[in-house]
Formats: sequence, C-alpha cells, structure tokens
Amino acid sequence: MFAKLTAYLDSIVARDPAPRSRWEVLLYPGVLALGLHRVAHWLFEAQLFFLARFVNHLGRFLTAIDIHPGAKIGRHLFIDHGFTVIGETAEIGDNVTIYQCVTLGGTNPTNGVGGKRHPTLCDDVIVGSGAQILGPITVGQRARVGANAVVTEDVPDGATMVGLKARSTLVAAETWQRDFIPYGTPCREPCEPAGRVEDLEAAIAALRAEVEALKSERSVAKPELSGPRKRSRS
Repeated sequence: MFAKLTAYLDSIVARDPAPRSRWEVLLYPGVLALGLHRVAHWLFEAQLFFLARFVNHLGRFLTAIDIHPGAKIGRHLFIDHGFTVIGETAEIGDNVTIYQCVTLGGTNPTNGVGGKRHPTLCDDVIVGSGAQILGPITVGQRARVGANAVVTEDVPDGATMVGLKARSTLVAAETWQRDFIPYGTPCREPCEPAGRVEDLEAAIAALRAEVEALKSERSVAKPELSGPRKRSRS
C-alpha cells in the first residue's frame, strides 16, 4: 500500500511544479477527496448507500470536491484544486488530470430510465478549468479539453477540444506525443485562429498604426497642394 501511495504522490509531483515534497501533496484537497471516495465507493459497492453518501458529503465539506460514490475512478487521478463535480455513472481511466471547477455531468435519458448518463474519460485525459463534459459520451485517450469548453459529443483520441460548444482542433504530432501538457491548452499551441485574442488585438493595433500614419501623411501633403498661387502679369 505504501508503494502505491508513493507512486500516486510522485505522479502528481510530475504534473504539478508547485509542491516541494510528497508531504505537501498529501495536503492537496484532491488527494483527500480521492481517498475518501475510495472508501465511499467501497461502501457503495457493498450496497451500504447511506454510509457511502455520508462519506461523500464529508469529503465535499472538507474539499469542495463532490465525487458520487458510484463513480469509477482508475489510478493516479489528479484533481488540482476544488469545486469539481463527478457524477454517479462517470468513469475515469488512469493518469487523468482535472483542474478546478470542472463538471462531469449527466443528461436526462430520453426514455426516463436511469443508466449510463455521465461521461467516460479514457487514460491520460486532461480537462482544463471550468470545462463541462455532459452526457454518456467518451473522451478518448490523451485527449485535451480546454478551459470553459462545453463537450456534449464523443472526443476522438488525442483531440483538443475548445470553445462553446466545443470543437476539435488539429494538433501537431510532436505535441500529441508529449506525455503531459499542463492545463490541456497552453498558450501558443496550434488552436483555432478565432481563439487567439492576443493575436487579433495585435493585428488591430497594427492596422490602427497604419491608419494614423496615412492620416499624418495626408495632413502634411494637403497644405502643399492648397498653398497660395502667384498671379501672372499680362
């Protein structure tokens, strides 16, 4: 058990530059929330639903992370900061990273019968802060979901999803092969041009400078053209 705990803490240190030691990682709310979820899930599987819910509420009170006891979670999940919600039928693979304010939410089944209604995250998925992944969809292996994206359809392996409603963007092979990308969508990565606010602001500033330069040229040339003319004596 100690070896598994050490491996888990080391996996977090590898993805987060903030901690100086494993002891510091033990204080992370995501680590405590996941530990309590393991207990709640064991009680849930034993059909001790009230006790499972009690542990779930305790974890939510202490960490601001709400993981339903029925959710199935693999190895080395890293929840960075709190205010995350993971639904009952959600399934999470190994080495998944979830940032703050993420919802793995359900959708109302069309037939009114409960069942699989929350998303499945495959191995090595990264979910940016504020993202909402809704419904019984599958987020493929090594996919990235950008901050504040709303995902309601299946995500292919290795895709990067951005926007509202989220759309897939092309990612270079060397980027896809990287083991880990902090926050899922770092700056200066090949995303959609419409999402590059800084580039658009720079282009607008350049256009304004050109317009001002043209105005100043015209204001200098105008007096020369409209200057007084000498009258010719006949």
